[in-house]
Amino acid sequence: MPKPEMSAPAGSEPEQQAMKPPASIQQNTKPAPAPKRDPQQPLRELQQAKLLRAAFSEKQLQEVMVDFWFNHFNVFAAKNLTQWMVTSYERDVIRPHALGKFQDLLIGVAQNPAMLYYLDNYLSQAERPPRMDADGNEIPVRRPGLNENFARELMELHTLGVDGGYTQQDVVDVARCFTGWTITPSPNATFVFRPRIHDRGEKNVLGNRIPAGGGIDDGLRVLHLLARHPSTARFIATKLSKRFVSDSPPAALVERAAGVFKNTDGDIREVVRTILTSPEFFSVAAYRNKIKSPFETVVSSIRATAGATDAGAPLLQWLQRMADPFTWLLPPTGYAEESKEWLSSSTSSSV
Repeated sequence: MPKPEMSAPAGSEPEQQAMKPPASIQQNTKPAPAPKRDPQQPLRELQQAKLLRAAFSEKQLQEVMVDFWFNHFNVFAAKNLTQWMVTSYERDVIRPHALGKFQDLLIGVAQNPAMLYYLDNYLSQAERPPRMDADGNEIPVRRPGLNENFARELMELHTLGVDGGYTQQDVVDVARCFTGWTITPSPNATFVFRPRIHDRGEKNVLGNRIPAGGGIDDGLRVLHLLARHPSTARFIATKLSKRFVSDSPPAALVERAAGVFKNTDGDIREVVRTILTSPEFFSVAAYRNKIKSPFETVVSSIRATAGATDAGAPLLQWLQRMADPFTWLLPPTGYAEESKEWLSSSTSSSV
């Protein structure tokens, strides 16, 4: 009599083998690898957003001023980590303050990781006395020290102007005031003040004594002094007049705009209002006096023809060929406001 077949107990090897899916299915169920981060994607999206807003936004003056300040406080987006920071720089600092108070804009820029990283202030720290061995010889130690990049550009390009009345010693003392202004590690770097590496000694900036023992307030006091300095009012008024009127704006217009800057505590909206409602702005001499940048040429063409665009790669690539890559200018100067920046045999459009 044949023996009855016995089923394998639950969990036995034959049952486990029967429960396994085919090898082909096992291979397909492996988790997909995480996509690689594309460092160019944030920049492309920022360029697209800028072009689309300029072409289709109903707040045209806002977009002009965002473009102006983004260029004024230029950062080189291709410098390593800056490419991950520049989008929030434009969105969280430049755009909200484009028509606000200049001092608020200046503080936002000075505390933004994109600027601190671009001009290397995140590395700047107080100079320490050299270490000596038992025989009194200095021990060579490679360590970061004072970095003057941000301090120099802050005064020369952002506020006072190259002829604004500061000295090399002012550059050194301003740099000392900003020691400890640094950033947290990436990703998602943010501003942080580190007292341990701050120079707590006495400083003197533009004739103003900053007493010893300070902290983050040293830097904030410098920003306050620069934002209210008469040279800053004149420098910003001149640059705005060049943007809106002519490469050589009338001295009377610059003085009126600078006066409004000083009397309103740096109210950008009121300074721009003074320029745009001035007789000089509407004068015959100012008519069609400025050469359009490639960006302005493309945007005005889209608007004039009621065109449609998604600001895709082909359009952005053509702008780069026309020497207007939005965020790729290496020097901290930004593009000049003078028309000669764009005057060439290929330039045919003017305002």
